[in-house]
Amino acid sequence: MKVTFIGSGNVATHMALALKTAGAHIDQIWSRNIEHAAALATLVGARPVSALSEVDTNAGLLVIAVKDDAIAEVCKALKGVRALVVHTSGATDLHVLSSFENYGVLYPLQTFSKSRPIDFVKVPLFIEAGNGEALNKLKSIASKLSPLIYEATSDQRKILHLSAVFACNFVNHLYALGNQLLEDNGLDFEMLRPLILETAEKVRHDLPLNVQTGPAVRDDQQTILKHMELLEGKPHLQEIYQALSKSIKKTR
Repeated sequence: MKVTFIGSGNVATHMALALKTAGAHIDQIWSRNIEHAAALATLVGARPVSALSEVDTNAGLLVIAVKDDAIAEVCKALKGVRALVVHTSGATDLHVLSSFENYGVLYPLQTFSKSRPIDFVKVPLFIEAGNGEALNKLKSIASKLSPLIYEATSDQRKILHLSAVFACNFVNHLYALGNQLLEDNGLDFEMLRPLILETAEKVRHDLPLNVQTGPAVRDDQQTILKHMELLEGKPHLQEIYQALSKSIKKTR
């Protein structure tokens, strides 16, 4: 199967590598920045292009893996496409692709960084398609990447994406805030790693609500007040601390 990628970022990089490993021929990589396209193209043995008019619209699969705000713009620029066209976004509706004959969504629910390898076999893939033929083809493609394949509507996928922002992006930001507090006081983030790993291990086997700990769930007001005092001069952190503590109390 010949595959063209529109995009050269984190998702495009990992998906292109996974498809290549699965036996697909990655033919072209498009990016507005030809150097970015060339970097990924070198990894997967493809041809870099920087103009959408150069994209081979007869490929078996055309993957749009650009930022969400650019998907509609890319769709308008692609003409005469015979390939199955998919986007990889969790937050973007299927119907943004409805100008194409065969189209669908191939959404990998994972956090990707170019510098960190990902085993796609462990990545849940959520699929949706504009018709039965496209869905069957998409299932076949997805099965080459991962056994964890789920059909999800656009509305379901948006909720999945929102949930992932809470569970991943926001949590990682809290790690960053915790690290800044440590650095400000001559301490090292390495001290928190065992705690972070144990928390993640707990939710592998139980629901988060069942393993919640800390002063808010215990309604330990003296500790909460001491923490607020330590955050004097940092009103944005006090606001975050209060909001999360209040949320924990409401859900315990």
